[in-house]
Amino acid sequence: MNKVSNILSRKGYSVVTIDGSTTVLDALRLMSDKNIGSVVITEDGQYAGLLTERDYARKVILQGKSSLETQVRDIMSTHFPRMIPENSVETCMHVMSENNLRYLPIFNKDDKMCGIISISDVVTETILSDRK
Repeated sequence: MNKVSNILSRKGYSVVTIDGSTTVLDALRLMSDKNIGSVVITEDGQYAGLLTERDYARKVILQGKSSLETQVRDIMSTHFPRMIPENSVETCMHVMSENNLRYLPIFNKDDKMCGIISISDVVTETILSDRK
């Protein structure tokens, strides 16, 4: 059974982070430049949550807020399940499906964030494992 560690080994452990005080517009520019759909938000150098394209659409656009003035800490999502590299890809797929999530932060045994996976990563890993 494939594990999250397989995904992280293939795609890498690096994550794109920004401080919670960053404006939404600057975060969106960074996400566009990096061609990513989410960015990790930190407070005092520690994981605080994720900002996703969905957060932007629902918490800025639909609420009439300003992307120039709103800070990412005000719209980030914070209550993601805490997954570890040893979790199975199947478990992640179940958690993502059950909770309607597109991204999962991954934490090591010291509870430090060590990666992020997307539903696309999970699907790709499942396809690759089916070919074996």
